[in-house]
Amino acid sequence: MTGYVPPYSRTSKVVTLVAEIAEQLGRTRAAAELGTDLQLRRLNRIRTVQGSLAIEGNSLTEEQVTAILNGKHVIAPPRELQEVRNALTAYERLPDWNSSNEADLLMAHGVLMAGLMERPGSYRTGGVGVMLGKDVVHIAPSAKRVPALMQQLFDWLRLSGEHPLIASSVFHYEFEFIHPFADGNGRLGRLWQTLILSEWQQTFAWLPIESMVHKQQAGYYEAFARSTEISDCGPFIEFMLGCVRQAIVDSTPQVTPQVTPQVSALLNVLQGELNRKELQDALGLADRENFRKNYLVPALEAGLIEMTIPDKPNSRMQRYRRTPVPAADDHRQ
Repeated sequence: MTGYVPPYSRTSKVVTLVAEIAEQLGRTRAAAELGTDLQLRRLNRIRTVQGSLAIEGNSLTEEQVTAILNGKHVIAPPRELQEVRNALTAYERLPDWNSSNEADLLMAHGVLMAGLMERPGSYRTGGVGVMLGKDVVHIAPSAKRVPALMQQLFDWLRLSGEHPLIASSVFHYEFEFIHPFADGNGRLGRLWQTLILSEWQQTFAWLPIESMVHKQQAGYYEAFARSTEISDCGPFIEFMLGCVRQAIVDSTPQVTPQVTPQVSALLNVLQGELNRKELQDALGLADRENFRKNYLVPALEAGLIEMTIPDKPNSRMQRYRRTPVPAADDHRQ
């Protein structure tokens, strides 16, 4: 054990965020225990994967990620399809990995980057930098230092006793600072923070924190740059805990969604796969805009129904069906 301690401050803002997250998490977990969270988990997993990959430039939409999850054909660049498939597999395997085990992190990188780079699952052998657009915002330590730095970081994570909300953010920052792989560092750093948090509270395995980071992508890089500038990852901790809090707040109402009478009526008539006209006829609706605004769009946004051709939403061949809900024993919780 080296005794290494990453430089970070437990600011008053951090303490407040930890308290707020703990309070909000209690409400979310209590609602999830009612057994109504299967749909939420599925939706949030899609948002997590889409958001984390979008930060890295992947252009696939939530609808396309949904289609891939359902085993449907999606027309998109092969590399982007591979990135989504890899990420879906990696997040599904979260329960298999131990956040304090370096070998598991290497394995996770191998899953995330399979078919996307040479030697996935192996630390880099050359120099790398963190880019923001065309600007280099950070030059990572030399490759020969990576193994020792990663061992120090894992030793600290294993023995520090720090609160998981803080420890996960510190690990995330330090991991990105070291940038141990030639590619895939961003998506793996975010996945590993989710893993650390999910080992503390299983709810975190299904909260779309990565989606919140994507929505505030500029702030993500600014917090990293500021932390590096002052040699204290306090700003990064504050940013990530803000994303965690927002992910919980945004997800809590969806755990027990209020289904409107219009959406309920749509679900009642939707048997098998029907197109727009067939659905309108079944509902006895003549006004297309009323059907779209009050019935179709709310049902799609709630994830209760899905398109059969998600990559071509305006196709005249488009049909709709109920969204499959995974069986409870499909998830190791």
